[in-house]
Amino acid sequence: MVSGWPKQELQEGIGKERMGMYEWEKQIQEIVDEIDQCIINHRDEALTLSLLSKRLGYSPFYMTRKFREISGMRLRDYVRRRRLAFGLKELRDTERDILDIALDYGFSSHEAFSRAFGRLYGISPSAYRKNPHPVVLCTKINPFDRYFLGLGEIGMMRSTDSVKIYFVTIPAHKFLHVKNYESNGYWDFWQKQEKIAGQDCNTICGLLDSIKSKLDDMGGSEANSGAGQIMGYINDPAGQPFCYGIPRAECYGVRLPADYKGEVPSQMLLMDVPEAEYVVFEHGPFDYEQENCSVEREMEEAKKGFDLETAGYRMDDTPGRVGYFYHDPDRFWKEIRPVRKV
Repeated sequence: MVSGWPKQELQEGIGKERMGMYEWEKQIQEIVDEIDQCIINHRDEALTLSLLSKRLGYSPFYMTRKFREISGMRLRDYVRRRRLAFGLKELRDTERDILDIALDYGFSSHEAFSRAFGRLYGISPSAYRKNPHPVVLCTKINPFDRYFLGLGEIGMMRSTDSVKIYFVTIPAHKFLHVKNYESNGYWDFWQKQEKIAGQDCNTICGLLDSIKSKLDDMGGSEANSGAGQIMGYINDPAGQPFCYGIPRAECYGVRLPADYKGEVPSQMLLMDVPEAEYVVFEHGPFDYEQENCSVEREMEEAKKGFDLETAGYRMDDTPGRVGYFYHDPDRFWKEIRPVRKV
């Protein structure tokens, strides 16, 4: 205890200080969301430091300092990298003129875009278009996450969606991923990956964001299932026991077409996944801040209460079978588990 400070007052003071930091993170999150919307909608005039800082009611200098403290980079560098990330995807996925892409994403000329692109990715836009390959894109940062910060859900609303349970046959495909044998859950997975060179969250998510032809990519701008990035669970005797008693290795990656021939980043694995049957537990759209924990509980109850054998199936514990977890609050919470007929 600090001399002269009663324990309760000291705890309250620390609590207020933490909440003050959380409030800043929440405000920075609002700015980050606004930046992406401005880039997507080509509202370059709104992406000035003076306008962004004015929105928070602080000076440009103070907001820039707080942004760097929270995000680890300067605001102008973040904006430029996000512009280039969107521009790279346009090069990869369309035949639009490079000048048009440059102007759409806030660059004054073809030359300015090419210089910035080359400095960041080590290749010219035209050369990249001819031979797209994995590069580390700057993905959207999320400095304010209630669950990561230990705040829990707000709990002011509940969605009316129940959990749907159904069986599907998923065609053969490939799974590009990084794997961890010791982790247990999403946050623990990335904490452990941070200790492996070249396999931290920013690097892996940035590389996956640059991969073309992701099967589950819905065009989302965040590093989640909306952009085709998913958790995977591979049955493996060397892994951690799963809730069904099946040892597994946790993975993070993307599903790709069975005939995918693209380059595989050196720190990732590419596996063939044959056509097989799965059971799907799916909850519809929900409010992440207000419902995430509640939806997770609903999903757990649904899985525990569902009798697979009555439906003529059992969980498939064959080594190498893969299950997937999709977390995209705008669409669903979806867990896909490998099964086989009894």
